[in-house]
Amino acid sequence: MNKRPILPEDLVHYRWVSQPVVNQDGQVAYVEQTIDQQKNEYITQIRGVLLDGSEDKTLTDGVKDSSPSWSPDGTQLAFLRLEKGGKGLWTLSSGDTKAINRISPERKLLQFVWSPDGQYIAFTSKVAEGNEEAKTDETSKMGKAFKPDESHDVNLLRGKVFERTTPKAEGSGWWDGLYSHLFVYEIESGTITQLTTGRWNVTAPVWSPDAQSISFVSKQVQDQDLDADLLYFADIYTVKLDNGALSKITDSSLQVSQFAYTPDAQRLLVIASDRVYGSGSHNRLYEVSTRGGTPKQLAPEVDMQLGNAALGDMKSASPSPSPLVNDLFGQCTAYVLGTQDGNVDVYQINEDGQCQSVTGIGEKDVYQYTLSPDGKAMVVGALTADHPGELYRVDINSGEMFRLTRRNDEFLEGLQVHVPERVEFTLSDGWPIQGWLLKPVMQESTTKVPMILQIHGGPHAMYTGTFSHEMQTLAAQGYAVLWVNPRGSMGYGQEFARACRGDFAGGDCRDLLEAVDYALATYDFLDETRLGIGGGSYGGVMTNWIVAHTNRFKAAVTQRCISNWLSLYGTSDIGISYVEGVIGGNPTEKADMLWSRSPLAHAHKIETPLLIMHGEQDYRTPIGQAEELYTTLKRYGKTTKLIRYPGSNHTLLKSGKPSLRVDSFEQVNAWFNQYLRDGEGGA
Repeated sequence: MNKRPILPEDLVHYRWVSQPVVNQDGQVAYVEQTIDQQKNEYITQIRGVLLDGSEDKTLTDGVKDSSPSWSPDGTQLAFLRLEKGGKGLWTLSSGDTKAINRISPERKLLQFVWSPDGQYIAFTSKVAEGNEEAKTDETSKMGKAFKPDESHDVNLLRGKVFERTTPKAEGSGWWDGLYSHLFVYEIESGTITQLTTGRWNVTAPVWSPDAQSISFVSKQVQDQDLDADLLYFADIYTVKLDNGALSKITDSSLQVSQFAYTPDAQRLLVIASDRVYGSGSHNRLYEVSTRGGTPKQLAPEVDMQLGNAALGDMKSASPSPSPLVNDLFGQCTAYVLGTQDGNVDVYQINEDGQCQSVTGIGEKDVYQYTLSPDGKAMVVGALTADHPGELYRVDINSGEMFRLTRRNDEFLEGLQVHVPERVEFTLSDGWPIQGWLLKPVMQESTTKVPMILQIHGGPHAMYTGTFSHEMQTLAAQGYAVLWVNPRGSMGYGQEFARACRGDFAGGDCRDLLEAVDYALATYDFLDETRLGIGGGSYGGVMTNWIVAHTNRFKAAVTQRCISNWLSLYGTSDIGISYVEGVIGGNPTEKADMLWSRSPLAHAHKIETPLLIMHGEQDYRTPIGQAEELYTTLKRYGKTTKLIRYPGSNHTLLKSGKPSLRVDSFEQVNAWFNQYLRDGEGGA
């Protein structure tokens, strides 16, 4: 069978698999995301497959269903359904086809979790907490003299007032003045009770094993002289179900992200960061008594980022909650996702500090995982080198992996999938570096092929050697694609992760250019006269910087980029922490340094044709960064093009409108084809 190259428009045919949960009967419920081309939107439905891989079928009939969760006895499947502008809670009895709406979508649920006895469901939802400055869109805020009739849009009658330091966030926009709080829904009566209130948020609720209390993550600042937006801790709190009594468990020394109870209910296992190196600090495993106290680090010798820090365009859901706790072997074992050496695997950490991979060796990005009720098997969602994400069953005892789903097999059968080759070498200053080279199909008449260097964002993220639609489409055009993890990347130890902080355009830049040199010296089929470069976010700012300081690249693409550290400081949702933490200063105290490290200051020297792509609703790297760069390049007569994507934020390539994602791949291919192919452009 003749196989064809992977094209940008093939994006609409993938099936994204995520969020597995297992019941006592061995049925795995999971979410499948597909694309409706006509509506230009994503469809999410819940499917089920047995632990032996049989009976893979659709369970729910909605088009926006997500977050499946089995009741403790495995007889009911709860899930969220998006409709009427919000998410409501539905349940489906095992074996039935008709779901029941339990909580209206008007509640706009965020997260939910079953109580261990199955009598309640705790959930979070956003509510107002009497913050008058935040209620700028309510009639009561407009004054007594004016009473609008129903024909007026109240939101347009007065300005929106903000007093907090960071009033906006990537993905959610400008702050609406609401706070996420904890509610409990009683299954039998349908009664909903609000358990928490205050000017703070509740996330990651977890029931105690006795179902008498609920713990959660929150940042609460009691000292009114402190600015909560400038503090980076987050604590665990516990609220009693019977009387609403609230107690603080951790001591504000860590930024807690996730946690779980031990089976004996005496301790909490906690994943948290001490923020010593800001965003470049590792998440580590701690324990703390359920009565409260100072968390104690477990397995301190494990120099690994806990969680999934891998970037890619083939994941449709956030990583699973972590850690999972098991006492199958007579001792408490924590299962965590770990980002290490270019892979993400599930690791087990025992009470004696021993740490080992559960998911074995080989290129993979495990983005979801869950335990079976008996603790003997694990189901993971994973990307591999030659395949999009699918579900796998892992035997806890033997480590044997068995593929459960094959949702992409039929489509991929007719496509030419390129498998990346791992690249490893030592930098001039002694750091080991790792990456991958994706080779195109080599034609007999072709002696040399052009190469494109792709740079990841973060900078504290990590590339893997797994399937990527973006990389596959470039290889299909005849390009070799090189991607590496320069210093600053997670996955190679704490010192490596922090090494780029305060040294932007120093060691990180050298790493990337030395990687290009190594590839050219190692692979004789690469054409050093036809090199391209591209990246997004931090990869975008690095692309901008490199082409402003060397002309060796014949074409460049910068996406959701940064061009000016001075203006980013006050316009990004993380401007303060990012510019001060990663670059090393603020505009008041170190304006000269920030400007000298800004690609915009050197943009007049750029000779490489540069394509600039940006989402108009990007709050992480606002579109003004692209506009400043584009204007400067045009002013100096440089070769450039600006593409603005409406209604798109910083995650355009991963979760943006399907048609815009396809267009972005086509635009990138066309730009490189114009300048890197023989006889076309400057090659």
